Amino acid sequence: MSEHIKTRQAVGTWVVRAGGAVIGETRNAVELTEGDYAPVIYFPRGDIAMAFLEPSETQTTCPHKGEASYYAIQTKSTVIEDAAWSYETPKAGLEAIAGHLAFYNTDKVTVEQL
Repeated sequence: MSEHIKTRQAVGTWVVRAGGAVIGETRNAVELTEGDYAPVIYFPRGDIAMAFLEPSETQTTCPHKGEASYYAIQTKSTVIEDAAWSYETPKAGLEAIAGHLAFYNTDKVTVEQL
């Protein structure tokens, strides 16, 4: 694992909202910090309403984390393309984020600590 990436158990309860609905809530989130970037919260897949997510064709590669696959979120009124991503088999040292999803915190998707 790259020395500038660290993971730890996120403190408290975390929620992700899209289209006015809560699509995930967990007390088992993982916080990933990478260099000077803002921390990213990864939600266990089992704590996300996966019925709202559709796999996307988008894939990216991070030299430090590995291959990421993306998901669109279906809301009542729209589809939010590539709003979430997951490292199914992250590089060594980052196993804590395997089976987890992270979300872009935007005007359409909100990730917050309760």
